[in-house]
Amino acid sequence: MSVRGRQDLEIQGPRLNSTKEEKTSITYGPDRRLDPIIVEEMPLLEVFFIHFPTGLLCGEIRKAYVEFVNVSKCPLTGLKVVSKRPEFFTFGGNTTALTPLSPSASENCSAYKTVVTESASVRTALASVASAADFGIGTGSQPEVIPVPLPDPVLLPGASVQLPLWLRGPDEEGVHEINFLFYYESVKKLPKIRHRILRHTAVICTSRSLNVRATVCRSNSLEDEEGRGGNMLVFVDVENINTSEAGVKEFHIVQVSSSSKHWKLQKSVNLSENKDAKLGSREKGKFCFKAIRCKEEEVATRSSEKYTFADIIFGNEQIVSSASPCADFFYRSLSSELKKVQPSAHTEKQSTEDAVRLIQKCSEVDLNVVILWKAYVVEDSKQLILEGQHHVVLHTVGKEACSYPQKQEPPEMEPLKFFRPENTAVSSRPSAEQLSSLIKTSLHYPESLSHPFHQKSLCLVPVTLLLSNCSKADVDVIVDLRHKATSPESLEVHGSFTWLGQTQYKLRLKSEEMHSLQLKACFVHTGVYNLGTPRVFAKLSDQVTVFETSQQNSMPALIIINNV
Repeated sequence: MSVRGRQDLEIQGPRLNSTKEEKTSITYGPDRRLDPIIVEEMPLLEVFFIHFPTGLLCGEIRKAYVEFVNVSKCPLTGLKVVSKRPEFFTFGGNTTALTPLSPSASENCSAYKTVVTESASVRTALASVASAADFGIGTGSQPEVIPVPLPDPVLLPGASVQLPLWLRGPDEEGVHEINFLFYYESVKKLPKIRHRILRHTAVICTSRSLNVRATVCRSNSLEDEEGRGGNMLVFVDVENINTSEAGVKEFHIVQVSSSSKHWKLQKSVNLSENKDAKLGSREKGKFCFKAIRCKEEEVATRSSEKYTFADIIFGNEQIVSSASPCADFFYRSLSSELKKVQPSAHTEKQSTEDAVRLIQKCSEVDLNVVILWKAYVVEDSKQLILEGQHHVVLHTVGKEACSYPQKQEPPEMEPLKFFRPENTAVSSRPSAEQLSSLIKTSLHYPESLSHPFHQKSLCLVPVTLLLSNCSKADVDVIVDLRHKATSPESLEVHGSFTWLGQTQYKLRLKSEEMHSLQLKACFVHTGVYNLGTPRVFAKLSDQVTVFETSQQNSMPALIIINNV
């Protein structure tokens, strides 16, 4: 059984409140909410993704295409794409010189811009310069808003444009939803409606590939080929963490590049016969590179936003890291990394802040490492070659950085405190590690020496102590050659050798200055001795001795004395 009924809806417009009569009475105007508003025609955009993948390896670079079609009778302009994951895709650089050709036209069908090199240049870095503005990322810009580089800023009615789109698999494995929002405007500036948007969500499943860990340390070899100091050693560990669920046979590390405003990789230290490193499942490879400072005239002449790219290749083909898509994804990952770094607030006196900041800068390094690789995959009895890149951002000397996002454990819950906490002001005194980075020392001496002790009872060995000021300020240095015996074991190590001549030196080193001291070590019989006994103290010249600390040698300096 059914019952019919009806309910009348009484609607009313907005209350009128303009005139005196309307204010003193309750009067409503007509309801226009359901009346359609007719405006002039607007453009209508359709977007088609071509060869868009559904699965990628973490860090894998894949080239797809996107087609924009104006299906309306009105031209459109101002086409932009907005995404919360701008590090996932790029349209290439702003200039054609930075953007490679299509995969079928490039060598070996690579998505990168490649150059064939001679074998003589292998293991030595090839440098180039690029700016973040060349890839649509500049100071003060919004990286989430990316202009679409159409050949013509106006897309005419019925016209279509196909553009290359490079994709990079997210660093975390799993299922990712990438949201795209396409924004476009009409050529005519209409008062009611100015723009339209089109939304799209892409689902990408990523599998584990490589895990890269890197550490930068100061080199014991202070001078480079040009006689300048401040060299670094970059240690890179690459581990294959793929579990072969994607059919990956092995990974090949084909190139290691660096990008920085002040540093660049110079050469590979651990040379091997193999041109590239092959990593099977769960295998790990270790690399060591020498990093040097960029020339001062190069840094002074170019803009502050310019980065120096240095490529160390392990084959006969160079991937130009300063071109698309390598540089695009580097700048986008760097932009997202800088968002995580919060600037620290200074609450102490300005003079103390400056002194602390100068000392802290000795331990800071602005060096980014890019690992470029190829993966050999077997799919349907066919071998495919996949490409990719991982980024490691190095901020501090001696602190390890990782490309794979580390899962942070949630902090343990602390009991509630019902009293006011003490005012814990930020300490203005640098840490011991930061103070120990003011001066870098290096001893130069023969590794072994043969001496006829039956003819001369004393063996004199010349030793050069090289001091390098790692800071941008003047530093007072004290070198003390007197042995500091703290245990019987230390007496046994250097109990039979002594330093001759002056036992203490006081000198002042200017900003990034190097100074050498000529010393003499005296031995009375054969043995193995540790020459790393000089104690070096340093402090900023315009500060009090509160910043003074001992600069200890990190490694022993062993010498072998033989009898003829």
